[in-house]
Amino acid sequence: MMEFWMTLISAGILSLISMLHMYWAFGGRWGTGAVIPRRKGESQPAFVPGKWGTLLVAFLLLMAVCLLVIQGGFLPTMKAGALSRWGCIVCAAVFLLRSIGDFNYVGFFKKVKHSVFATNDTFLYSPLCLYLGINYVLLLL
Repeated sequence: MMEFWMTLISAGILSLISMLHMYWAFGGRWGTGAVIPRRKGESQPAFVPGKWGTLLVAFLLLMAVCLLVIQGGFLPTMKAGALSRWGCIVCAAVFLLRSIGDFNYVGFFKKVKHSVFATNDTFLYSPLCLYLGINYVLLLL
């Protein structure tokens, strides 16, 4: 039962995050100051995401949702198989590695901790990635 609710919640969260990326890709500005890492001692962003890269992230997040609902058995017309299993392994690895981070700007072990992004990353983004990674692992068991 816990797996059912975790999967459903994860699919909803990832869907919302995907829609937010689509909003940003088409010119939306809300929240952008809190979701891009800043360089140490500077107000400059560590990178500037482009439209196509942001759309790619939105698409990949939707594919991650599809893998969740297929592997979780929410789509009776599509049975979980080797492809969805491997996809879940990849998603688990990506989300768990994202929670650990790059040891500079993102993740639990980041060095740059002075920005709004860093605070959000510590208390929201990295824990969320850890939760999502664990959810994908649970679906594989």
